[in-house]
Amino acid sequence: MILKTKSVQNTQSPQAIAGQQQEQNVAFFLRRAFKDHPQVLVINDFKFRFNDETAQIDHLIVYSYGFILIESKSIKGQVKVNQQGEWTRSVGTNQGKINKWQGMPSPIKQVELQQALLLELLMHHRSEILGKLLGIKQQGFKGRCWHHLCAVSSDAVIDRKSMPKAVSDKLIKSEFLVEKLDKVMNLKSKLARFINTSDTRPAFNQEELESVASFLIKQHISPNTAADTETARTTNQTAIDQSTAPLANTPVTAAASTAPVQQMPAQPIPAEPAFHTETEKSQAIQIVLRCKHCGESTNYTPMYGKFGYYIHCKQCTKNTPMKQACPQCSSKNTRIQKRQETYTLNCQECSFSQQVI
Repeated sequence: MILKTKSVQNTQSPQAIAGQQQEQNVAFFLRRAFKDHPQVLVINDFKFRFNDETAQIDHLIVYSYGFILIESKSIKGQVKVNQQGEWTRSVGTNQGKINKWQGMPSPIKQVELQQALLLELLMHHRSEILGKLLGIKQQGFKGRCWHHLCAVSSDAVIDRKSMPKAVSDKLIKSEFLVEKLDKVMNLKSKLARFINTSDTRPAFNQEELESVASFLIKQHISPNTAADTETARTTNQTAIDQSTAPLANTPVTAAASTAPVQQMPAQPIPAEPAFHTETEKSQAIQIVLRCKHCGESTNYTPMYGKFGYYIHCKQCTKNTPMKQACPQCSSKNTRIQKRQETYTLNCQECSFSQQVI
């Protein structure tokens, strides 16, 4: 499932444009492969802050057994990595010959730093995310599977002969990324895991998986949030000033000037309820689940399927998704989270949260 799409930026330089295009290409392959997969949750362009450090992960996958970080790199021409892990790439050609080689930062080292900070963040909030669970491995995130990959442009030429195997295994062209991910994740059904006792990887159940994903989405730092808020505030104030300002040079007809003006009695404006906290405001908004086919709002059964949580109407025997637009900000970027027998709608934009069942 795709939890967050790539945020398109207004870039000018050719390098930035090429880099953004590569991220969009990788996001496309991830969407085609995992958009309907409930055990594979994809967060594109994830930026977070922890312990006075900031990291930006091009693509983050949260799946049943752990996490995979993917760094996208737009590389034109040839790329080499020596035995010390140092990267170089070709710059320009003249009559088919490379003009020169230029050093570049290692994207593998870059994503390793991102992974370390993400692990620190999750470990710091592990009790909040996973709660109190049995088993040493189940109480944290260090015992999970952690992998990182670098997805490079499809037209890059990779010299794997002199490249360390550890680096070569992590360096993948975009069109082969999904195949690599399938091998890394090695997802199995519950029956297959029961039969194959040699697979001892600790796994998140669906509730834990959604809890981890919901926590991470809340940590994302949206670009220009403060600027957008100030722009919206200025725009709203301008609209208010224009609506209350007197109309200059407005012609008045003779009929209008001589006709008696009948004063209408002022109607009292109903006062809006006062909410002292955002929690009180959220609780005041009621969410009622109804069958979209017959309108039934009580006689149904909550269920989970390929496309997430839904209700099965006992009256018309049809299904309706629980997921709906946020009643507070109207955003469609919402998720349903289940804890025991309670289902909650969470908005990823305004952090609105309300129980639906």
